[in-house]
Amino acid sequence: MMDTILKTIDLTKKYDNKTVVDNLNIEIKEGEVFGLLGPNGAGKSTTMNMICNLVKPDFGSVEFMGKDYAKNKKKLSRNLGYIPQNLAIHGSLKAWENVELFTSLYGIKGEQLKERIDESLEYVGLSERRNDYAKTFSGGMKRRLNIACAIGHHPKLLIFDEPTVGIDPQSRNFILEKIKESNKNGTTVIYTSHYMEEVEAICTRIAIMDNGKVIASGTSEQLKKLVTDDISEITLEEVFLTLTGKKLRDL
Repeated sequence: MMDTILKTIDLTKKYDNKTVVDNLNIEIKEGEVFGLLGPNGAGKSTTMNMICNLVKPDFGSVEFMGKDYAKNKKKLSRNLGYIPQNLAIHGSLKAWENVELFTSLYGIKGEQLKERIDESLEYVGLSERRNDYAKTFSGGMKRRLNIACAIGHHPKLLIFDEPTVGIDPQSRNFILEKIKESNKNGTTVIYTSHYMEEVEAICTRIAIMDNGKVIASGTSEQLKKLVTDDISEITLEEVFLTLTGKKLRDL
């Protein structure tokens, strides 16, 4: 049986008296690709920011590797990698300088730092562009560089917050394949998206989030069984429509 690597306990956040994340309890097992599916405004990014201790919850806590993450962040953060929805790279730095900057924050230096830079850039297919400034990159290449900056310290858990928004299909497919490759190499992944086909293609387990709450979770097949016994074929989009009354693609 897989061990729990991360769980949220009654995680709650309000902005201007509006509850954005409402008493959220999710549990991530080591070695899985956990998908958090929901429309814009469902609370996915706020949840990820609270998990990473970038936003303080109004109530509740996050346990990472069996410990309260907020209280042990300095010790535990080297095991966590975060790829935010908004790009966290510096356009005025070269590709390798961006990776160096973020990887060195975890105390990696010297020859090991050089090796990690080379390894990360090769992994995302940017070795030949290592000396180019990030501001000259296409949207898809910037997303790839964003990933390279988050993996140099070899985290056990990688969080991808809608990493394919606004990029071309080729770059999108590249990122999805790299996520599957990372998971095959032993990395646990949390993946947020409002694209049905993405979570269905790469996630071993999926939670559907709406209005700050998880309204259903399970494998893709388990979620489909929640809404049908007598329909021979059903899509994940139909599951979302049945549970929320909304068409995700229209949100």
